[in-house]
Amino acid sequence: MLAAYGLTFPETTAGLGLPPSRALYVRTKTFCIFGAKDEPLDALTLIMKLPISAEMAETLPFVLPSKGWYKQHRWVHAHFGPDDDIFAELETLKGWMRQSYCAIAPKKLGRVVQPEAFV
Repeated sequence: MLAAYGLTFPETTAGLGLPPSRALYVRTKTFCIFGAKDEPLDALTLIMKLPISAEMAETLPFVLPSKGWYKQHRWVHAHFGPDDDIFAELETLKGWMRQSYCAIAPKKLGRVVQPEAFV
C-alpha cells in the first residue's frame, strides 16, 4: 500500500536497496527504504528523509533513534512490529513519504508533488 502510493510520484521506480531491503527511487536517488538488516519477517521498518519534521518524528513511539549518517542527514527509522497498528499511522507515513520525495527529487519534480502539509 505504501509502496503503491510512492510509485504515484513522478519518475519513481521500485528496486532493491541494500540487502535485504527494497527501496523507492526518484530517478537514481533513494527516498524511501522498506526493511532493515536482520529484521523479522513479521516486522516493517521504513526509512525516510525528513528535513522538516525529523525532530518531531523522533518523539513518536514507533520511531527508532537514528544514528550516525542517518541522524546527521535527518533520516528517520519508523519501525512496526507484529502487534503494532501501521494502518493507524498510514496518513502520517504517506505525508513523510511525500516529504522525503520532495527532499530528494530534483526541484522541478518536487514542485509537481508539492507537499500539501508535512506531518
